[in-house]
Amino acid sequence: MRLVSLLPSATEIVYALGLGEDLVGVTFECDEPPAARSEKTIVVGGRDTRGMTPREIDSYVRAQMAAGADLYTLHARALADLRPELILTQDLCRVCALPSGHVDEALGYLGCQADVLSLDPHSLDEVLGSILEVGQRTGVPDRAARLVGDLRARLAGIAAAVAGRRHSRVAVVEWVDPPFTAGHWIPDLVSAAGGQPVAAQPGVPSVATNWAAIAAAAPEIIVVAPCGYHLPGAIEQARSAARALPGIPVWAIDADGIVVRPGPRLVDGVEAIASILHPEAVPAPRPAAVHLVTGGR
Repeated sequence: MRLVSLLPSATEIVYALGLGEDLVGVTFECDEPPAARSEKTIVVGGRDTRGMTPREIDSYVRAQMAAGADLYTLHARALADLRPELILTQDLCRVCALPSGHVDEALGYLGCQADVLSLDPHSLDEVLGSILEVGQRTGVPDRAARLVGDLRARLAGIAAAVAGRRHSRVAVVEWVDPPFTAGHWIPDLVSAAGGQPVAAQPGVPSVATNWAAIAAAAPEIIVVAPCGYHLPGAIEQARSAARALPGIPVWAIDADGIVVRPGPRLVDGVEAIASILHPEAVPAPRPAAVHLVTGGR
């Protein structure tokens, strides 16, 4: 089956299911595994925000949304030339990826016949369910079941390791200027890691807030996981959180790698957060996963 992925998390799912050879098209943001972007046709582009501050990025996104403009560009002719049989996309967040409606319109205009599967999980459990759905639609349900079984086994191992331990109050900040609280599946990651999510909006999109509101939720630990950033960028943003919330330990985490993309590596995120909250019970993650910016435990 000829596959096209229009979001990074779907690309990760495809490779985790052993279907990398079937993948013919990806987005400019698909960086895991590295071969995805270097060896596949790029069918979705977008603005290069490197060099922009978090405030400038937020202003750009707000202006585009207010004008009804797109944040991403679908290279429709390149997509049609790939002759895909199944396209993986989403309708969960216009800021994160191209909506499936745009894909349907382009396919209709080009006369391209392809199935479109929209992956829109709102919780950690639904993320695992989306892996099963991709496996079913691509003809490898057994592989998907094994993968999800392995991921659930790892989650069970974390739950056993932190059972009976105190659950610290954890605020995950998904953006710092302006601050956004974490939503969708991210509070589930904190709960699975043996923490108590606060200043959170589980199951719904993250929302803009302010530092006073986050402080009022009385977090004991801040985890900064800015959407679109790996650990180095998260560290830079975490310094802003540390200045705004003095006296609270602030950690940065590889957001794009293990927190904000709804794919198999979210379980890596649970393990990493658990290592922050319960270092005596959970092994430390790989060095590029988390970094303590201020405070200490």
